[in-house]
Amino acid sequence: MDPLHLTTTRRADTLTVSLSGELDIANSEALRGQLFTLLHEAGHARLVVELSRLSFIDAAGLGILVSVRNQARRQHTPMRIAGVPPAMRRLLRITGLETHLTT
Repeated sequence: MDPLHLTTTRRADTLTVSLSGELDIANSEALRGQLFTLLHEAGHARLVVELSRLSFIDAAGLGILVSVRNQARRQHTPMRIAGVPPAMRRLLRITGLETHLTT
């Protein structure tokens, strides 16, 4: 199991959160809290969640991404995910979340 790591960078009006490792039920709630805190700090800056180094995601992890996206919309913070690995992109397409999260 690859532990989940989160790093952030801020450039101009964009806050990028890069995830690496595995996002699953064991760490999804902790990540939700961290992402909600970052959303609050971002204000109206764009939030980009970068997933190119994420090796695994389960349904709980997908739920976190949807939850954070919904909160971002409520507070009028533009948010998208980027760097989605091919296997994960397929999962997003199958679940109907691809356009909801990546645009």
